[in-house]
Amino acid sequence: MPASPFDSPLYKDLFFDAEVGKLFTDSAEIRAMMVVEGALAKAQGEMGVIPELSAAAINRAALEIQLDPGALAQETGQSAVPVPAMVKAFRNEMQAPEHAQYLHWGATSQDVMDTALMLRLRQVVAIYGDRTRQLVKALGQLAQTHADLPMAGRTYGQVATPTSFGAVVASWGMPLLRHMERLEDLKPRLLQASLSGAAGTLSAMGDSGPALREKFASSLGLAKPQASWHSTRDTIAEFAGWMTLLSGTLGKMGEDLIQLTQSGIQEVTLKTFGGSSTMPQKSNPVLPSVLVALAHQNTALNAAISGALVHRQQRDGSAWFTEWMSLPQMCMVTARGLSAGLDLAETIQPNGDRMRAGIDDGLGLIYAEALSFALAQDMPRPAAQNAVKELCLQASNDATPLADLARAAWPDADFGDLFTPKAQLGTAPAEARNFAKIATEL
Repeated sequence: MPASPFDSPLYKDLFFDAEVGKLFTDSAEIRAMMVVEGALAKAQGEMGVIPELSAAAINRAALEIQLDPGALAQETGQSAVPVPAMVKAFRNEMQAPEHAQYLHWGATSQDVMDTALMLRLRQVVAIYGDRTRQLVKALGQLAQTHADLPMAGRTYGQVATPTSFGAVVASWGMPLLRHMERLEDLKPRLLQASLSGAAGTLSAMGDSGPALREKFASSLGLAKPQASWHSTRDTIAEFAGWMTLLSGTLGKMGEDLIQLTQSGIQEVTLKTFGGSSTMPQKSNPVLPSVLVALAHQNTALNAAISGALVHRQQRDGSAWFTEWMSLPQMCMVTARGLSAGLDLAETIQPNGDRMRAGIDDGLGLIYAEALSFALAQDMPRPAAQNAVKELCLQASNDATPLADLARAAWPDADFGDLFTPKAQLGTAPAEARNFAKIATEL
């Protein structure tokens, strides 16, 4: 097993996400940091903090120079951050010491790394938003198509009362709508530039510091921070919490599908499934299982990010390193969960015959609650419940349908269509259609 299955050649088709994965490579990080250095120099040149000619040279070089991540490894291991090695290599590659001396002027490593992270997270957030929208639309179509398809609702793993498959699908999709709202809400807080200097005071920039920070942030399309956030990591934790919520919702969907495809239930069919090395009959629910595992992984990683909120003084290496080891993995987990969820939403097929069999095994005990409420119209509710409970025991012991026993016990009662799934779906079809309507309008 590799140290990380997310970029493993062996496990890439199971866990890897190419679109987000390319944003969390050494090359992508260095490229983003160089863009940040170039933008900083350009803003400083425009405001007269450094010579404008030098600023132009640095900004141009930031777009042209290619640095080898491996060549920076030794010094990164010593300094614990890659920026000193990158700045040294950048200056050497410029071959213009009169301009290169102004590179990284007044900034600190964390400014560069955090701002570079935000440039990449901006792309990640856009990917998440697009995929979540696609997933909601796919689930909306599924819910609309099967709004009236009855199936057994289950509580504690036991058959309870009827619901519809469309309503179950809607229960997977409605939280996603809320997650989309949360993502839009947190974006301005998350996607901020960082420019605060060594101890968060921006003192090296002089009186022009605040205005320079605003220009720098604007040039990168990021929000201007109201203050240094070197050691206040609540926005990172908020984003990690959002990813955990999303992964949990997808994990719920996966858990339901594992149960619905289980041998003996088989109320849903998967288009793609996994086989066994020794049992030819097996059709394993691989993608649903991936969703559940990913949810557990993000829950664990989120605990690490939350712990890193306890950030010592003005900067804390150990807390910051914890983010490095956890946040990229969380991003990969979330991306893979969304792609797997969309694949399932577009391909799963309900099995109506199996669902009808799950509702009524011949005894009709699923209608016990409905019968007790019908009887409660003419007798006290506790008495009605006790009477129905006795009939349920008799039905099980004598293998006689509950409906037949009820009609024999109360021959004058008109139960109508009470003992049919359609009569007991309640709000399920309406909830499915309501979700589908919202999804269609996204």
